[in-house]
Amino acid sequence: MRAMIMERNADMLGRLTWDAIPKDPVTLGAAVGIVFGGLAFVIGMTYFKKWKWLWQNWLTSLDPKKIGVMYIAVAVVMLLRGLADAGMLRAQQAIFATSAHSPISPELFQQVFSAHGTIMIFFVAMGVMFGLINLIVPLQIGARDVAFPLLNSISFWLFAVGMVLINLSLVVGEFSAAGWLGYPPLSGLEYSPGTGIDYWIWSLQIAGVGSLLSGVNFLVTIFTMRRKGMSLMKMPVFVWSVVASMLLVVAAFPILTATLAMLSLDRTLGMHFFTSDFGGNPMMYVNLIWAWGHPEVYILILPAFGIFSEIVPVFSRKRLFGYKSMVFALMAISFLSFAVWLHHFFTMGAGANVNAFFGIMTMVIAIPTGVKVFNWIFTMYRGRIRFTTPMVWFIGFAVTFTIGGVTGVLLAVPGIDFQMHNSLFLVAHFHNMIIGGVLFGFFAGIAYWFPKFAGFRLHEGLGKAAAWSWIIGFMVAFLPLYALGFMGAARRLDSYDPSLGWQGLFIVAGIGVLIILLGTLLLVAQVGYSIWKRKELACGPDPWDGRTLEWSTSTPIAEYNFATLDQVTHRDEYWELKQAHKKASTAYSDIHLPKNSGYGVYIAAAAFVFGFAVIWHIWWLALIAIVVLIGLAIASTLRTDTERTISADEVAATEKRLRGAHV
Repeated sequence: MRAMIMERNADMLGRLTWDAIPKDPVTLGAAVGIVFGGLAFVIGMTYFKKWKWLWQNWLTSLDPKKIGVMYIAVAVVMLLRGLADAGMLRAQQAIFATSAHSPISPELFQQVFSAHGTIMIFFVAMGVMFGLINLIVPLQIGARDVAFPLLNSISFWLFAVGMVLINLSLVVGEFSAAGWLGYPPLSGLEYSPGTGIDYWIWSLQIAGVGSLLSGVNFLVTIFTMRRKGMSLMKMPVFVWSVVASMLLVVAAFPILTATLAMLSLDRTLGMHFFTSDFGGNPMMYVNLIWAWGHPEVYILILPAFGIFSEIVPVFSRKRLFGYKSMVFALMAISFLSFAVWLHHFFTMGAGANVNAFFGIMTMVIAIPTGVKVFNWIFTMYRGRIRFTTPMVWFIGFAVTFTIGGVTGVLLAVPGIDFQMHNSLFLVAHFHNMIIGGVLFGFFAGIAYWFPKFAGFRLHEGLGKAAAWSWIIGFMVAFLPLYALGFMGAARRLDSYDPSLGWQGLFIVAGIGVLIILLGTLLLVAQVGYSIWKRKELACGPDPWDGRTLEWSTSTPIAEYNFATLDQVTHRDEYWELKQAHKKASTAYSDIHLPKNSGYGVYIAAAAFVFGFAVIWHIWWLALIAIVVLIGLAIASTLRTDTERTISADEVAATEKRLRGAHV
């Protein structure tokens, strides 16, 4: 009887058994850290009686500014996890790769680099990007909210659930060992029968749906909610960069969703979309994943281009050179990004004609990218440049991104790519684009716009020290990888023959990672110190220099009443108003804003349960979760009391109070 009960319980829980608890000491340590961190948070919130405050002010908020802050908070936590993974990888290659006593097993090493790539792309870069878009785009176009506030909340919480799933794999089960893109047949059941690939699929699938919903939301917001008089060619360049990026999100993420769905069906229902038998084809997966994957690179980097296009004019005290060419370059990159995906697998044997076409298109897409670099240089030319923290990040970007662009054109030659494709040369190139391009851009944007939302600036000394640590650390960490790639070092190495003479370069690369970690600590210290000294760092409505003229429409100043949303007549509206010494109308009116809603949390919770149930084959729970998910989605559309009104008197009083706080 006892055996029958145990067997029935096992059927109820699918693959979930006590064996799912990790036994590897490294993974177990991470799992214990996550559990104790979660418990400490719960105990702290309970002790200080902050649960109601957290629920009402943050978790259920539909305010895009608060949602943006939550995106960035999640991304920062995942950045720390991703950097920890990178430290483990470099420590293994620099110290233990020639030793038989490594604390990291080959299987764990594969899981760590798979998690590192997945986290940094999906949960760091995407998180900061959507965070900044939520914070800045409504302000730049003169909208008080996004087009679909509840959808915005749902998008964030789906992103957060994906983050929870990817970290849960440390506590229960394992993570994918098939790389950050999960190529079959390695990601098939034959070679990956455990739950690692399933965790990877469903964390990306759920977060990807959230990204797709955000893409639709922001496109509708930009095209329908701009201030009166703001034509498309009067929009700030950052808004244009978001348009280009969100067009790619809407076009590319359905490909990812379909691809992951087919891979999941291969694994759960025994289908053969990507197997080598029964009519399947693994190369079809590679084509599909890169048809999404290469536009994804531009999804991330286009908003960074927009950020630099806002920063460089301000700190050069000149108008942006070539506004129209910058806009056309953004849209050209967006279009061409769908014509280059095959350069990621020139070695597949498609033939000379196919390789030649994609090699040429890869070189062509470098042209509009180069246009933007020259636009920034000409903006700086004969300008009165101030090397503030955002500008230091830009200088670092200009150098690292140029190196990445040159090596990218080199890899666009199929013959060269045949030699370098599976080497660390490619790894170094990719990091040049993602860290030097995307991450530096987002760090610059946070430093630049932070005073607009906090009322005080981040400490400049610590900010510059962090920026230079990241820039120097990046060079030290990744330039040796170019040399190692030339010497034949393949990607994903957890061990190598010491007689090859590679260890010295790996040690240098490891030192570079330590310098980057120092830069990260300085960033944390900068934020903490700035909050502590916020009264001393308090700034007015023109945070970077009240005596100078700012050319960017991204920085509205307080004496021009933003609550009245006056008509736009110029591309640089606020600069023109300052030149004319005009003030905006003070005819306040009632403001209508959405009420808080918990549907985003509820829908994401149901999605989490569904994803977890499918991962562990708990089919009865998956069925319940999908029914609840559909019911919540329908119920969220039937809400009637969705708005709250702020009276004109309250608007006026709030603005007066905020002006006094700034002064």
